[in-house]
Amino acid sequence: MNWIISLFNTSIGKKLLMALTGLFLTLFLVVHLIGNLQLLKSDAGYSFNIYAVFMTTNPIIKFASYGLYATILLHAIKGLLLAFQNYAKRNHKYAVNPGNQTSHWTSRWMGVLGTIILVFIVVHMASFWYKYKFGEVPYTRYTTDLLTGEMRVDDIEGAAATPLLASKKMIKITTETTEIVNIKDLYKTVFVAFKNPIISLFYVFCMFAMAFHLLHGFQSAFQSLGINHPKYNPLIKYLGVVISVVFPALFALIPIYVYFIK
Repeated sequence: MNWIISLFNTSIGKKLLMALTGLFLTLFLVVHLIGNLQLLKSDAGYSFNIYAVFMTTNPIIKFASYGLYATILLHAIKGLLLAFQNYAKRNHKYAVNPGNQTSHWTSRWMGVLGTIILVFIVVHMASFWYKYKFGEVPYTRYTTDLLTGEMRVDDIEGAAATPLLASKKMIKITTETTEIVNIKDLYKTVFVAFKNPIISLFYVFCMFAMAFHLLHGFQSAFQSLGINHPKYNPLIKYLGVVISVVFPALFALIPIYVYFIK
């Protein structure tokens, strides 16, 4: 165990830790994006609300979430420390000839980009995750006719919502002809938030920061892991560009879609 701690305290070990946690968080973005894209479905939020219940009640997902939170903090703290150390070294090295800085600007600004993303995560968690688990979120009833497939959507207010407060998330009742789902409506909370232009602009801005962060981080992660070969580098670079463009663009599409279209 001591040798592992010693390894991650070295310069190479810190970069290795950043690479492993960064790639894990990139994988998480895939799962999170798939879930969030359900906000764009024309089903009055049914699919997204079911997804929200699953992600906050499934024991395996809940256990993995704690690992995710720890990884985010570890990646952020180590990243900021590494950026600060690199900044101090550059200032000392280039005190006479600053023009020798040949690294890409995204590399030199990873600390700033990472800080923006960390602020975004805190705001995002406070606005939606915390509010969903501990705050006031409205309830909605989806009534589906199993014979025709038609769905009716109703707000649940007052006394009708009282039985739901005990379950916190969802109550599902199925008969031979009808399925009734009473559920905590995070979809409505998200849509109300993204109708605010300041919040939507903030999200889009942070997705630009994420794009540049991924553009450098994805490729450098493989280099830190020793996967740096002329045969594979073009593919890694291509995947890095695709990920850094597609992921942030699709995340940014959600607030844009809600604000301008919905």
